[in-house]
Amino acid sequence: MGYKIVFFDIDGTLLNEDKQIPHSTVAAIKQLKSRGIEPVIATGRAPYFIKPLTEQLGIDSYVCFNGGYAVYQGEPLHRRVISKSSVEALVTLAAKHKHALVFEGEHAFFADAEEHPFVTSSVSSLKVDMPGYDPHFWKTNDVYQIFLHCESKDEHLYEELHSELKLIRWHEHAMDVLPAGGSKAQGIAALLKLVGLTPGEAAAFGDGLNDKEMLSFVGFGVAMGNSHPDLLPYADYITKHVDEEGIRIGLVKMGLIAG
Repeated sequence: MGYKIVFFDIDGTLLNEDKQIPHSTVAAIKQLKSRGIEPVIATGRAPYFIKPLTEQLGIDSYVCFNGGYAVYQGEPLHRRVISKSSVEALVTLAAKHKHALVFEGEHAFFADAEEHPFVTSSVSSLKVDMPGYDPHFWKTNDVYQIFLHCESKDEHLYEELHSELKLIRWHEHAMDVLPAGGSKAQGIAALLKLVGLTPGEAAAFGDGLNDKEMLSFVGFGVAMGNSHPDLLPYADYITKHVDEEGIRIGLVKMGLIAG
């Protein structure tokens, strides 16, 4: 099938462990665009985390916050925020267990703890600036996503919130928190509806646990060779590692670029 749009995760997909984009990927994206096929970012990152990458690749359409915020050709078209009551419930429980939170708004993000080691280790791994400090940010601003900082052994402490919130681990010290039922697929569905395309006309590349719904939703889902093992059953094709021309090989497999 002739896929008309391709969604790309960032960390572990477009970017390697050093947060660099391989030259083969840059060339593949350029060739994809030259053939009239639109590349779109689909990430758990916030919009302000991805600007250097979108500028480097010449991409102006993206789905951020794990589907909570979608932009098409520079214009915001979809927003999904966490309810104040759900944020408050998480804030109360996290404070009880002394776990730090980072609140992600549309234009900025803030932590409820100063110089917390888990916040430092997780956020620094993204190679972005550290969040500001404002424990009350969530009270007066829309929050699209939250970083909950705890180890895997403590995840069970938040089971009572699962009817309201979805937790996805992305770092040994941090999880993404989004509304229950939220996923990249939600933001992608909103974008596709706007541009008049069906899920069957879309493809996607990912490597993490937050990519399950995305790979299942589109017409052709590609898992990177470096993917989390639990993602592989959701993929139609498993390509090579991000540093082994995985993006190029996957696009060639679909017949979207020349081999």
